Amino acid sequence: MKITIIYDNTAHRENLRADWGFSALVEAEGITILFDTGAKGAILLENMGALGVDPRSVEEVFISHAHHDHMGGLADFIRINPVRVILPRSAPVLQGVEVIRVRGSVEIHPRIFSTGELRNEEQSLVVETDRGLVVIVGCSHPGVGTILDAASRFGKVRALIGGLHGFSDLEKIEDLELVCPTHCTARISQIWSRYPEKYLEGGAGRVIEI
Repeated sequence: MKITIIYDNTAHRENLRADWGFSALVEAEGITILFDTGAKGAILLENMGALGVDPRSVEEVFISHAHHDHMGGLADFIRINPVRVILPRSAPVLQGVEVIRVRGSVEIHPRIFSTGELRNEEQSLVVETDRGLVVIVGCSHPGVGTILDAASRFGKVRALIGGLHGFSDLEKIEDLELVCPTHCTARISQIWSRYPEKYLEGGAGRVIEI
């Protein structure tokens, strides 16, 4: 699988714009999913263009939670490509496109899952690989431990990518092979210093192949 960070607070590549928010392109199991859409559609689409990503190549949008910095760019995106959108049940009603509203954990596609909406707030994307599960998170508002526990229903978690908010229980990621903290993560430097062998810097333009 391949994950390309499109939108983040920092830029991994100089030709991309950084802005508060998160979005990543997930290519796995023969399907291309846009995970979250950042805060501003103009920046999302500009960064996609700089990365050579055609918005029309996206087959589905997965929204982690209904905060503006994760779905603010959605309206601009679906004007160009009105694909199906997978929303947590608590998100506002969306008109004009096919919508799947997620409450409990569910298999979206073969080997691709949602944790379900945890604590009535946020869902995370889980992709099964031959070496374990990759979990992509928006802000981890329900708690990293809660998300990892939910994902573990599908197998052993290998990698965690995305915003980890105020996460401080660093022992919860000790058994992971890869951690790429992005966006709202408050303790990036502590994660790097404690787990340098598994830490990967994020930023718009970062490509992760697993």
